[in-house]
Amino acid sequence: MNNQQLQQRKQKVFARGQGNIYPVYVERALNAEVWDVEGRRYIDFGTGIAVCNTGHSHPKVVEAVKDQLDKFSHTCVMVNPYESAVALAEKLVELAPGSSDKKAMFVTTGAEAVENAVKIARAATGRRGVVAFNGGFHGRTNLTMALTGKITPYKHLFGPFTGDIYHVPFPTKLHGQSTEQSLVALNSLFKVDIAVQDVAAIIIEPIQGEGGFYPAPKSLLQALRKLCDEQGIVLIVDEIQTGFGRTGKMFACEEAGIEPDLITMAKGIAGGFPLSAVVGKSALMDAPLPGGLGGTYGGSPVACAAALAVLDLIEKDKLVERAQQIGVQFGEYLNQLQKQFPDLIAEVRISGAMIAIELVTEGNANLPNTALTQQLIAKAPEYGLILLACGFYGNVIRFLPALTIEDDIIAEGMQQFKQVFTDLAD
Repeated sequence: MNNQQLQQRKQKVFARGQGNIYPVYVERALNAEVWDVEGRRYIDFGTGIAVCNTGHSHPKVVEAVKDQLDKFSHTCVMVNPYESAVALAEKLVELAPGSSDKKAMFVTTGAEAVENAVKIARAATGRRGVVAFNGGFHGRTNLTMALTGKITPYKHLFGPFTGDIYHVPFPTKLHGQSTEQSLVALNSLFKVDIAVQDVAAIIIEPIQGEGGFYPAPKSLLQALRKLCDEQGIVLIVDEIQTGFGRTGKMFACEEAGIEPDLITMAKGIAGGFPLSAVVGKSALMDAPLPGGLGGTYGGSPVACAAALAVLDLIEKDKLVERAQQIGVQFGEYLNQLQKQFPDLIAEVRISGAMIAIELVTEGNANLPNTALTQQLIAKAPEYGLILLACGFYGNVIRFLPALTIEDDIIAEGMQQFKQVFTDLAD
C-alpha cells in the first residue's frame, strides 16, 4: 500500500471533518524522524501537535508501557485504582507552580480537562460565567468550542453553544492590541454583559496555541491574578500545549511568577498516550462531590506509566533547559530568514521550543499571507519536513520539535525549511 492508496481508503470511511494535513502515512518514527509507508524520511517539526516532547518511541517510555501491559491494561481508576496514578498525581502537584496545597484529577483529552476545570470552578464558586480570550483554543466539545475564540473551522456549523461564555481581546503587540486595552475591555464586559460577582472563572493560555503562538504579557497574567484574588474568580491557566518543558519552563505561566488556581494539562504529559489532568488548589478541587469528575479511561494505567517515564526523562535529561537551547538554535536560522525576507516575515516568536513565524504581505502585519502559509505546508513533505500552521488568519508557521531532537537534525531541517521558503518566495 502506498500513500495515495491509503488516502483513498481513508476518504471512503473517515468523516470529512476529521481530515488530515498530509497524505503521508507513517510506518515508523524515532525521536524527531518519521518514515512513511513508501520508505521516505521526514524531519518532524510538529511532534503530533506538541505531544511527543520526549520524541517518538523513546526507549524508556516504550519500556514503561510494555511493563504495564504485562500487568494489566485497564481497571478504571474510579473502580480499582493503582499506584501509578497516585504516583503521577503526587508528581504533578509537586511540579505545579505555587506553594498552595494541590490535588489532581485525570481524564483523557485536553478538551475534557478544560470542561472539568470549568465544572470545578462553577462548583467551588456557585457562579455561572466564564471569560475567555479572542484567538484562544480550548477544544472541540460543545463547552470548549464556546470557549474557543475562533470560528472557522472549530465552531462553524456547530452551534448553539453553551451559554454564559464571554470573550475579550488578547493582547498582541504586532497587531496593536495592548494589555491595557484588553483590561479595559474586560472591565467593560463586567459592566455590559455579566456582573463580576457572577463570573466563576477566567481561562487563558499563557501562550496561545492555535491562535498563533502569541505570548500573554506578564503584566496581563499578573493583573488577572490580582483581579481574581479580589473578586473571588477562579483563574484557569490552559497549559495543554505549553506544558512539560515546551517553553523552556516546566509550565509557561512560571515566567510571569503567578500561581494559577487550576491548570489544565495534556499533550506532552505522556509521550503520545491519551492522558490529561486538572491540577489545582485543594479547596477548589474538592468542591465537586464524589462521582462528579472523571471518565472511564481517565488516568489509564498505561498512560500513567508512560507519563511517569516522561517526567523522569524531563528531569534527568534536563529537557526544560534543552528547550531553551532549541529556541536559540531555531532563532539563528529564522531571524536570518526574516532579514532576507522582511516583507514576508513580520515576526519571529520564540518561547523555548515553541517557535513561530508570522507571514504577511508587503511587510504589513494587517495583510496576512495565508496563501504562502498554505503553500509551505503543502510543499513541506517534498523537502522532507512535517510542518504545522496556526494563527487567527492561518498565516503562522509553528515549530514544535521534540525536546530530544539532535542538533544535526535541527540544522538539516532548518536548511530544508530555508530552501522551501526561498523556492516559494522567489
